[in-house]
Amino acid sequence: MKKIKIKVIPNARKNSVSEESGIFKVRVTAPAVDGKANKAVIEVLSEFYQVKKREVKILRGEKSREKLVEIISLD
Repeated sequence: MKKIKIKVIPNARKNSVSEESGIFKVRVTAPAVDGKANKAVIEVLSEFYQVKKREVKILRGEKSREKLVEIISLD
């Protein structure tokens, strides 16, 4: 299990993940409306860490740009 802090940037031009000073920046093309950005964050992180979508969980910050995410299958 691994917990990471992320900052979400919705409405980006393309989906990407980058690390800047210990915090991951996750850019998603989805808007921050009706949980669309959260779903996109889970998809982008699952591709980045090569895990299944169900192994990525948002622990804190469901309605915030700064989130605490847990990736279950990583140690």
